[in-house]
Amino acid sequence: MALLVAGGAMTVWAAQQPADRSWTPGVQKAPDASPVLSPEDEMKQFYLPPGFRAELVAGEPLVQDPIAIDWDPDGRMWVVEYPEYVPDLQTPEPNLAPIGRIVVLEDTNNDGKMDKRTVFADGLVQARAVKALDHGILVLEPPNVWLMHDTNGDLKVDTKELVGTDYGRRDGGVEGNANSFVWGLDNYLHSAGSGITYSLRLKDGVFDRRPTLSRGEWGVGQDDFGRMFRNDSESTIQVDLVPTPYYARNPGMLRTRGSDEVLTNDTNNINEVWPVRPNPGTNRSYQFGITRPSNGTVVQVTAACTPMIYRGDRLPPELYGNVFVAEPAGNFVRRIVLEDDGTTLRARNAYDKAEFFGSTDERFRPVFISNAPDGTLMVVDFYRGVLQDRASTTLYLKDYIQKRKLDAPTGVGRGRVYRIVHEAVQRDTTRPQLSRATPAQLVEALSHPNGWWRDTAQRLLVERSGVKVVPELTALAASTALARTRVKALWVLDGIDNIDIATVTKALTDGSRDVRTSAVRLAERWLGDAGSPVQDAVLKLIDDPDWQVREQVAASLGAMATGQKETAIASLLQKHADDPVATDAALSGARGSEPAILEKLLQTEAAQTVAHDAAIVMVSATIVRAGQEAPIQTTLAMVADATRPAWQRSAVLRGAEVALVPNTAVPGTARRGAAPSITATAAATPGAPCPTCPGGRAGPGGAYAFDDARQPAAATSAISGGARGGSRGAGGGRGRGGPRLQIAREPAAFAALAEGADQLASRAANVLARIEWPGKPGAANPVTPLSAAEQQRFEAGREVYRNICQTCHQPDGRGLARVAPPLVGSVLALAPAEVTARILLNGKEGPVGLMPPIGATLTNDQIASVLTYVRREWGQAGDPVDPGTVEAVRAQTATRTRPWTDDELLTMVSGGRGGR
Repeated sequence: MALLVAGGAMTVWAAQQPADRSWTPGVQKAPDASPVLSPEDEMKQFYLPPGFRAELVAGEPLVQDPIAIDWDPDGRMWVVEYPEYVPDLQTPEPNLAPIGRIVVLEDTNNDGKMDKRTVFADGLVQARAVKALDHGILVLEPPNVWLMHDTNGDLKVDTKELVGTDYGRRDGGVEGNANSFVWGLDNYLHSAGSGITYSLRLKDGVFDRRPTLSRGEWGVGQDDFGRMFRNDSESTIQVDLVPTPYYARNPGMLRTRGSDEVLTNDTNNINEVWPVRPNPGTNRSYQFGITRPSNGTVVQVTAACTPMIYRGDRLPPELYGNVFVAEPAGNFVRRIVLEDDGTTLRARNAYDKAEFFGSTDERFRPVFISNAPDGTLMVVDFYRGVLQDRASTTLYLKDYIQKRKLDAPTGVGRGRVYRIVHEAVQRDTTRPQLSRATPAQLVEALSHPNGWWRDTAQRLLVERSGVKVVPELTALAASTALARTRVKALWVLDGIDNIDIATVTKALTDGSRDVRTSAVRLAERWLGDAGSPVQDAVLKLIDDPDWQVREQVAASLGAMATGQKETAIASLLQKHADDPVATDAALSGARGSEPAILEKLLQTEAAQTVAHDAAIVMVSATIVRAGQEAPIQTTLAMVADATRPAWQRSAVLRGAEVALVPNTAVPGTARRGAAPSITATAAATPGAPCPTCPGGRAGPGGAYAFDDARQPAAATSAISGGARGGSRGAGGGRGRGGPRLQIAREPAAFAALAEGADQLASRAANVLARIEWPGKPGAANPVTPLSAAEQQRFEAGREVYRNICQTCHQPDGRGLARVAPPLVGSVLALAPAEVTARILLNGKEGPVGLMPPIGATLTNDQIASVLTYVRREWGQAGDPVDPGTVEAVRAQTATRTRPWTDDELLTMVSGGRGGR
């Protein structure tokens, strides 16, 4: 047993005081130059709270251009090396040179420093993730996922098999393409970035798939109970309060609250940052409001990535469960404390006006953070002068890079990995040997104080199908061990298909909310069985006192059989629809059952409550948004039925308004965590200059530096149909006032209501104005159905939207406060195609953030497809867009290097086009 227990006990601390939030290193004077420093000299530039320090684990040439790491069961470090990333200011993007690598680093003498390097696989193109599995080494080389095998033990790939060919995109953006493989508590592999439509699971030696949605930008973190954390460059921390795959069940949802939920605090300052050095080297530092006038530090996050929850045992215990987030543009790592306020999770910086780990070396680029086998924290330093992707580099940043010689002597070939330690405790020097552990030893490791050991033990038991230890696992799940240990045992039993009803039923009544939450998910195996004791136990948890359990129950009810789940979901919504996360989680499992659920909500004689009203509104809105004739006719007739209670009729009508009338308030508490991005903050700063004035977003220095970066090689290689010069119709913007609903016949009772004297008449008339049917008096020309080719383009555009646009503009096209404007009813989204195409090709500066140019990474076909989707989804009736239009606009605007402004685009809408 020495294999597992040596060094396994948690250190007893002489003093366990909360972190001193008053600690701050202040802003240090930046060096006049930014030369390449040795790892030893770089470490002299580090600032950490008292008692903490960084130790070098690996540096060049042992490790080069590292962007991600993983650990095998014996504690060897597997590194993704990414020399393709902006090697200089001349190489176009995406850089598809086959020069990427997966390397293995070993510490052969156990002194805490890696001393042996083996290249496992090279010749890779844009490799983004590695996962050391018992069955092989999983490597992500978008769009391909490979399972590579070392058949002779020399740590070099000998064979490989293709697992998937559609994970991300070959020519995807270098910053946000698919990345990361985190083995989740649920035994699926979780990723971040765009182009992800499914999660992988290795079961009985074969990979299967589960649909999911793309979330986050770079990196995934997991806590003890399986919650996944991600972020985006200008949003510090986001979490799945309900696992994202649930929301992939219902494509007709208005929103997906609970998935990728942004966390903040009462003062809404989670995005405000405190670097230790001035930051003139960010892409928009020329802009007023981006940096502080007093000291030149950046005001808010601009490159947040790789959220990691510390779950080790060799740092002060108050760090356990904290989130660590890298910010390579600001040269620091943030520490975030999570808190439960009784209704949801909240997040705050651990320090007042300070960051956990900062550097005055401008080349310090933390891009990945990992829990380590030795119980400490590992920080991967890309160590680059140039961080910004070339396609988005402004003239200002290009000049800054060249002035500071940040692209010299060469951009590649360096990199470091640092260990964060504390003076009061030593790292665990036990050499992991879990590759040789017996099933019984792996069960024991599920109780290890270091989360890395627990996670590795779970994975190995599932990969090896540990049926020999089912009795031990079952006993552990029912024991008095820590909740995190019992949950691990439950999910191992599930992963090897040896979990039983009795074990889950007992867990559903556990005193720990985290055990109950997992038990609800595990109970889905039997929820479709009428009369099952598990089903009865889950239904009782609709009224669980804890918000987390209720939200999971809401999602899991969708696993019940049709005919049963409608009653259960209606019951939950009637009580808890004032919680938007519970509402959306429940609706995610209601696809096709919404009309029956609405009937049940309206049949009750219960008095009006906030929750009941919100339930009727959201179910009605989902029905209208789905666009199916019969349910829509029935729903509108309910509004006109004077025998129903007035409040119910009003609630159903409001649902139609939510679906069709722009700016209708959606029920539920406001989305917590809509903390302002740096873009929005800068634009709202008092004294901000005009967009094109000095200091404005599109002012001097704001133009894009590289014209060739805006011209993709595939731009004109896939023209398919349609004459050049424009889409059908000169206006191109039917439905410009908002989404339109096309139905087959007049909703007679609803139309009569709209013309009458009922108190709902004016609201009904407003909704009716957005509904069209054949022969409607005064209606606009009927919307021309999409041709077969246009429908195919629409479907392709749906995937582009989900992979690239959805994170900001949201699944319902209604945008995200202070981040992205709504597309539903947008004048510019529905403008003539020659205008709208300019936004995607060149970007747009507006009152809400910056729409980045994506013309460099999308073909004409792809742009035409996503525009067609946006202009015909959500009930909108805009004309489709053909690739020829995009090609023509691309040629007209080839020399433009600045994003468009609203004023410029609106002038084209109202008058002449052809702006360059």
